[in-house]
Amino acid sequence: MQKLPLLITTGEPAGIGMDVVLLLAQAGKLQDFSRPIWVTADAAAMQARADELVAAGVLTSKLSWQTADAQIDADDFIGHISQQFAVTNDDNSPAFILLDIPCGAPVVAGHIDINNALMVAQQLEIAHQLASNNTVAAIITGPLQKSALIDADIKLLDGTMFSGHTEFFMQQSGRDKVVMMLANPTMKVALVTTHLALKDVPAAITANNVRQTVQIVLDDMRSKFGLTQPRILVCGLNPHAGEGGHLGTEEIEIINPVLQEFIAAGVDISEAMPADTLFTPRHLENCDAVIAMYHDQGLPVLKSHGFGDTVNLTLGLPYIRTSVDHGTALDLAGRGGASATSLYQALVMANEMADKALAH
Repeated sequence: MQKLPLLITTGEPAGIGMDVVLLLAQAGKLQDFSRPIWVTADAAAMQARADELVAAGVLTSKLSWQTADAQIDADDFIGHISQQFAVTNDDNSPAFILLDIPCGAPVVAGHIDINNALMVAQQLEIAHQLASNNTVAAIITGPLQKSALIDADIKLLDGTMFSGHTEFFMQQSGRDKVVMMLANPTMKVALVTTHLALKDVPAAITANNVRQTVQIVLDDMRSKFGLTQPRILVCGLNPHAGEGGHLGTEEIEIINPVLQEFIAAGVDISEAMPADTLFTPRHLENCDAVIAMYHDQGLPVLKSHGFGDTVNLTLGLPYIRTSVDHGTALDLAGRGGASATSLYQALVMANEMADKALAH
């Protein structure tokens, strides 16, 4: 049976999103997957970026891809793409299928133009549609420049300012809560709270928030990672997990009562543990995922064990979404200094999750 494609959104056209796709294509790494690779970008900008990288000595002139000749506002765009490019990778296949989404202005590597912000948002809309109707197996997002979309007055579905991929896909999917997880070969870390000022974190550690986070992690570890009984360790909020209430009471009053609900239901999950001892080999070797209470509690530890190999995932969506762990790197775009390692790892994880979801 033919496997569904993996879809890469290249994000901000002035950044390195297109560069890293081209680097993987040049190295033959996009052929490592038993799935077609689809890529959203401006076709003219992609060719221009390839030419720049050839001039920089990074690419040869032999690289080729196939372009989908379709307009994003056509009523039958999704059906047209799925019929025209529902093909399996083989020796004669192009490096990737480019879904042409035209920019509003010429693309200059390294220079943001807010006239192209709408095209960036349209990539995400197309990706959501293709994943929602099971035309593609997973979305792998390249970096975007949030400030450019905000300056261009691009809004989320609820009318608020554009705050990122995670919020976009959450609202488009009609979900009230999703979970950010970062993963590398050493560990997987999910977060109860994400981009909050430290002073605002305690108020966000509610029983409902902790409960929803744990449930989403459990559901996706089962359905998307193929683990029937995932083993979860949970960080406390306070030093020493509150030291019996002497250094904070959130563990006693909020976190542990919720965790006890899951333990009573037969889930293999810890009570709140001191973060400074949880992240040690003795504990990590016996767990499948860690839940941290806030961003800089879990992610610095994870990234210190493999920054370039780290993948960003959004759990709780009705489809698989992985992402690179780097930004647009405007100073490297078109010059040949970008690394494609993170994109490759995001593809590897998306492919593995898609295979396990298919088996599940």
